[in-house]
Amino acid sequence: MRAIHILRSVSAIAAEDTRHSRHLLQHLTINTPLFALHEHNEREATQQIIERLKAGESLAIISDAGTPLISDPGYHIVRAAYDAGIHVSPIPGACALIAALSVAGLPTDHFIFAGFLSAKTTARQQQLQRLVKEPYTIIFYEAPHRILDLMPDLLATFGPDREMVIARELTKTFETIHRTTIGEMQQWLIQDANQQKGEFVVMLKGYEAANDESAQQEQLIHIMDILIAEKIPLKQAVAICAKITDYSKNKLYDMALKRYHHDK
Repeated sequence: MRAIHILRSVSAIAAEDTRHSRHLLQHLTINTPLFALHEHNEREATQQIIERLKAGESLAIISDAGTPLISDPGYHIVRAAYDAGIHVSPIPGACALIAALSVAGLPTDHFIFAGFLSAKTTARQQQLQRLVKEPYTIIFYEAPHRILDLMPDLLATFGPDREMVIARELTKTFETIHRTTIGEMQQWLIQDANQQKGEFVVMLKGYEAANDESAQQEQLIHIMDILIAEKIPLKQAVAICAKITDYSKNKLYDMALKRYHHDK
């Protein structure tokens, strides 16, 4: 009700696509003038909007879906408004990021939102690589025509066992929330073409150092067992394992002493 009141009372409304937004405003009997504000004209429109605000007009910014500035236009205008001493007030509404997180079953106390990843494979892989050791829930948006292209990059970066949640078409008729591992998610998407449609919120469980350390310890022990079975002396086996894995030689030696009961 607050949003409806504000949209009726402002001088004008900035919308990503006036044709799209007009349907909703007409449904709510809101006759406020509309003008276009999107990623291609925001920088050019900012100064004119600030001048209107300084002249005493009140303006609203709305998104086609979701919240302005959250992977949507509006940032440059909000920054310019603050620089000009103009008050900016939020009118909370739908936000796919928060809606998805609230039902993902992943930790919500800390999370990282990465917006839309790059459409270019190399740049996308670099972005994911920077997130691989983040201990917090990782969230980003993805477009339907890129969801299958994303999956091999997730597999290569995070491995098949990292927990993953996809929230698709939130609040719409075909809303789907699917929770599994990255490896199984890829198969799920491939097997059902309908699940490749719509707007996606992709969420990954954060990096767990303890589990990673445990897996590394198992790998180290496996290598050491092979070397010892080949009758390679303990110190030499430790040196070889350290060279292969880049793991601390001293820590490896202590681990080997405990496992193989050798004395220094």
